[in-house]
Amino acid sequence: MKSQAIGVPSRIKILGGEGVVMGTGDDSIVTITVDGAELEGELLVPEGATGLVLFAHGSGSSRHSPRNNFVAERVRDRGVGTLLFDLLTEREDRIYETRFDIPLLTDRLVGATRWLRNREEAADLNVGYFGSSTGSAAALRAAARPETDVAAVVSRGGRVDMAEDSLERVSTATLFLVGGDDDPVLEWNEAAYNRLSCEKSLEVIDGASHLFEEPGALEAVADAAAEWFAETLA
Repeated sequence: MKSQAIGVPSRIKILGGEGVVMGTGDDSIVTITVDGAELEGELLVPEGATGLVLFAHGSGSSRHSPRNNFVAERVRDRGVGTLLFDLLTEREDRIYETRFDIPLLTDRLVGATRWLRNREEAADLNVGYFGSSTGSAAALRAAARPETDVAAVVSRGGRVDMAEDSLERVSTATLFLVGGDDDPVLEWNEAAYNRLSCEKSLEVIDGASHLFEEPGALEAVADAAAEWFAETLA
């Protein structure tokens, strides 16, 4: 068991599961303008939503990521809205180096958060971030910026080592989800977890690799994320 800051709510669990059925809901297409870049997105807000989650995908992926869409559907089932959007334009995404430009991805996420808060659907809702791989680094760095005022963060297989300079400033409830067989990402998550001083949880999906392709692994991720957001954004 890891040492943890006194008085900080936290937990570490091993998760398993069976069976995954992939699927997404109907799309509501939006265009988000951030610093002159037009980013395509899908915004879905259930009636009576208790919060709204922005998804930051990993490098080389997009808003069409089947894994993130599966998680988003489970999140909406818990009464929380979702915004899946492209962090880069199609032209930008062709440049390999740009995919790993974490400061740029962070600025895009912050800009999308600002755009979302000006929408009628989100005006009175608490906002959270779900980050995958490099998107997790952008989510943590954005959460550390006071202007975003987010209430929750979930990281799936996160490159949290790329947000090292922001970890101490993260004050929002944060959940790390990582595969038990995902080395060295698991080590990076454990090290980052120990540096967080906020409400936190590190949940290891036993036997899962980086993409959570094993039977039941993605379902375990989706259920844990949906529960976290339902509790922290309400």
